[in-house]
Amino acid sequence: MTSQAESGKIPVGISRCLLGDRVRYDGGHKHDAFITGTLGMIFEFRPFCPELEIGLGVPRAPIQLVIDGDTTRCVGRQGPQLDVTDRLVQCADEQQSWQGDICGYIFKQGSPSCGMAQVAVFLDGQPEYSGTGMYAGRVMHNFPDLPVTEESRLGDPAERENFIERVQSYRRRQQNPASV
Repeated sequence: MTSQAESGKIPVGISRCLLGDRVRYDGGHKHDAFITGTLGMIFEFRPFCPELEIGLGVPRAPIQLVIDGDTTRCVGRQGPQLDVTDRLVQCADEQQSWQGDICGYIFKQGSPSCGMAQVAVFLDGQPEYSGTGMYAGRVMHNFPDLPVTEESRLGDPAERENFIERVQSYRRRQQNPASV
């Protein structure tokens, strides 16, 4: 495998399903040809699927965010007996060693684990699009300056350019912290 230093590519974390890996709950993927083709020329992707990492198989029972009192929990759609909230948060914490080496992260929109904004959160069976995926939220908490986006935002030229510039700037700061 070519290292980042040899390839000149910038290391970026990414939701594994966006690269075409069949890791989604239904055995499918969400391959994004623009990401793998165009952005793949400048980014070295570090794919990760927290749902697989915590032991949920493929296919698996789908999960969702629900409001439980004053907290948001990530539970199975079939019922709260499958509660993966703490496992997803712990999973994000356990990945900090490699996450500290990346310069950005592309998350999967709408995912109860990987969505960064406007994820459906259910209260009494009714969705409100105000949530953040458990894993993505913890990554953003652990690395508040890390440039993050969702694949859907990369379709907008201004959003895409902004993300690329923030990733490049983050990389420069990582490579030369004394210049900041």
